[in-house]
Amino acid sequence: MDAYGHINNVEVLRLLEEARIRAFGSPAHTGSPVGEPLAPLFNELPRDAQALVVEHRVRYLASLEYRDVPAQVDVWVTQLKGAGLTLAYELRDGVDGTRCVIAETQLAFFDTASNRLLRLTQHQRDQAAAHRAESPFRTR
Repeated sequence: MDAYGHINNVEVLRLLEEARIRAFGSPAHTGSPVGEPLAPLFNELPRDAQALVVEHRVRYLASLEYRDVPAQVDVWVTQLKGAGLTLAYELRDGVDGTRCVIAETQLAFFDTASNRLLRLTQHQRDQAAAHRAESPFRTR
């Protein structure tokens, strides 16, 4: 929470990152996941691969107040590219469901061993496509 009494914009990006990892897994076999992701897209990356953020786009629609309950975040795929994808988010207040933030994150997959972009496999494309929908920025 910041001096204005709401969740700071940097913390919003952290919430989006946590939702992305919960939905699609931990990149490059990092961390100790507790539950299974919705689609283990990142869990199944090769050991030397990383999912790197290329760009964030965030629109704040309403103030996200600090609450003693979790915010609600929906995550889905909006675009598939050769070596990456774009994920979208909708962040809502955990108490009254107010739509507070819409966002997109463009990711690129990178192989640190070869120092090259890593193309999505057909299996990864199929996994991601199962969770594909329109960008929240196109529906407004």
